Amino acid sequence: MNIPSLARRYLPILTWGSEYTGKTLTNDLIVAGIVTVMLIPQSLAYALLAGLPVQVGLFASMAPLVLYALFGTSRTLAVGPWPSPAS
Repeated sequence: MNIPSLARRYLPILTWGSEYTGKTLTNDLIVAGIVTVMLIPQSLAYALLAGLPVQVGLFASMAPLVLYALFGTSRTLAVGPWPSPAS
């Protein structure tokens, strides 16, 4: 296995990124704005419910999205908090 195919295996964005267009970027930015408006209060609330500082909620909600965008194998991104069952 050569280096480029190994890189494409672990960074799928290298494969589909070459097909990314300006129109797709525009659409993605619009959707990102809408999701951000909904994600911020939700992540703050989850952090407060867990007894954590609100910053933790913001970081915990953004990091998975960025990491999945880089390393995820699907072009469709659907990531969000999953409440744990009550103990």
